[in-house]
Amino acid sequence: MKKSKTAHLSIDNVAALLTSCEACAMTTNTVKGFALAGRKAIERVLDELIGVLFPGCHGEEPVPQGPAPASVASRLDGLCSTLQEQAQRAFKYQCLFDKCRDCGDCKRKAAAAVESLLTSLPDIQRALQQDIVAAYEGDPAAASVMEVVMSYPGLQAIIVHRIAHVLYKAGVPLIPRIMSEHAHSQTGIDIHPGASIGPRFFIDHGTGVVIGETTVIGRNVKLYQGVTLGAVSFPKDKDGNPIKGIKRHPNVEDNVTIYAGATILGGDTTIGAGSEVGGNVWLTHSVPPNSKVYNQQPRPLIMKHTP
Repeated sequence: MKKSKTAHLSIDNVAALLTSCEACAMTTNTVKGFALAGRKAIERVLDELIGVLFPGCHGEEPVPQGPAPASVASRLDGLCSTLQEQAQRAFKYQCLFDKCRDCGDCKRKAAAAVESLLTSLPDIQRALQQDIVAAYEGDPAAASVMEVVMSYPGLQAIIVHRIAHVLYKAGVPLIPRIMSEHAHSQTGIDIHPGASIGPRFFIDHGTGVVIGETTVIGRNVKLYQGVTLGAVSFPKDKDGNPIKGIKRHPNVEDNVTIYAGATILGGDTTIGAGSEVGGNVWLTHSVPPNSKVYNQQPRPLIMKHTP
């Protein structure tokens, strides 16, 4: 009987790996000088924030009945301290590796960003309550509001987005994207933290939805699975590098419904208020308000089977 070979780890293998790591300093997280924001720490903060927004729904146990400002304050104090530390690391990374010209005080920037999130939490909660109602009213299969809160992936994605968007607007590097990609991995819904999304937003089913960074969505908008709100192309500068910071993704006005598999592209593309976009439609130009956009239906070929 032939003996199977096993991999052999040598000192040379380890040395080569460590040398490679040292050469790729921009993607190596060490404690020398400073440590990068930790993905797991950010995910824990996110879970804690969701627990504050929906007490007893996203934890392991119900919370005591009635207001408990002292316990909420203590919880917020702990998670904000962690988030500020992570944000400070992210700002410092940006300054060192992106050669930030207006670096300022990383600690001060981190504190201001976390303060911005804290003051925004009531507004986030109000918007999410409207999102929940939109989901419950928009889905005949929803048996209760609590079912939406505890099980709908579309709501989970928008909860994370509304938190990450505040940090994105505050200029925090890395962390908003880590949050959005965490939600993406859990729900299959990819919303860039830069996207601006109004209240009463509902993603039904959700899998495969993509919403780009410069997308602007109004209120009472409903998307189905597989919808893409993306970019047509990436203009480049004289050196051939993609130009960043420009409007690349579409605008979707109030009271619009976009059905499964539709693809809407381009920063100059606007879907007018009150419109419906049918399944698998491809759009790279604007449509006026109250439009109905559908692909022309093919004629089915029906053949009679002869036994």
